[in-house]
Amino acid sequence: MRPVPPIVRDLPLLAVAVVWGSSFLVVKQLATPQTVLPVLVLRFALVLPLLGLFAFRALRGLTVREWLGGAALGGILGAIFLLETYGAVHTSATNAGLIVSLTMVLTPLAEGAVRRSAPSWSFLGAAGLSVLGVALLTGGGFQAPGAGDLLVLGAALVRTVHVLTMSRTKAIAATDSLALTWVQLAAAGAVFAVASLFAGPSALAVAAGFGPVQWAYLLHLSLLCTLFAFFVQMWAVRATSPSRVSLLLGTEPLWAAAFGTTLGGDRLAPLALLGGALVLVGTEWGRRAGTGGGAR
Repeated sequence: MRPVPPIVRDLPLLAVAVVWGSSFLVVKQLATPQTVLPVLVLRFALVLPLLGLFAFRALRGLTVREWLGGAALGGILGAIFLLETYGAVHTSATNAGLIVSLTMVLTPLAEGAVRRSAPSWSFLGAAGLSVLGVALLTGGGFQAPGAGDLLVLGAALVRTVHVLTMSRTKAIAATDSLALTWVQLAAAGAVFAVASLFAGPSALAVAAGFGPVQWAYLLHLSLLCTLFAFFVQMWAVRATSPSRVSLLLGTEPLWAAAFGTTLGGDRLAPLALLGGALVLVGTEWGRRAGTGGGAR
């Protein structure tokens, strides 16, 4: 049997980066400030039963500590989705995709602080370049960023917390990744479902008002941006190198900017355009300096 060419192995990962990049624009088209929670409930309600079919056997073997550890991580994951979704609704798709990519710089910085190890000068330079880029992108460097920009920045910070918590939680160190993902998504979905009872319309009412276009957007978020992306990542860990996975998934902000400017009508002023470029350069430089080309 002939070996699979690298380009064939790369295409699914590139597809994940593309659908993730598109998710910010899709959220803007689908949700409003009043329907963020119902949309999240519907998104997770579609994913959980399908993912559960594959995770059922592994879920049966989880201990109480693993269930609790996964649920705690799910609470953090829920905060990420809330901040990202509310942020995407209140800012441009381009801004959202570029700002959230700062996770690639923030995570090594936070990890170094926890381990009390100083980052390299190269990494600090990349971090500084990224921060300058965000300042130019969100306000031209001369005005305060908008509420949506701050929410997405908060999502990037909480993403960092999630990564560090997952890596340092002993209760789930040996837990099956498929089962752990299901528990996290279920815990986050439960938070959304409870919160939606006290804020905005019900998920059923929102779903009843969806037309074919809105259902297509919802299926895109559920099946492609969540379910498909998860399975591709699981496959990629075994089929290709961590550096290649990181490189391809690291193109997500490029796709977010491409969708935002071509389909979303985003228009960047010259300083904001420069800021977006600095974010891309800084996060890629920082990812390489902070991980040595390793996994995202």
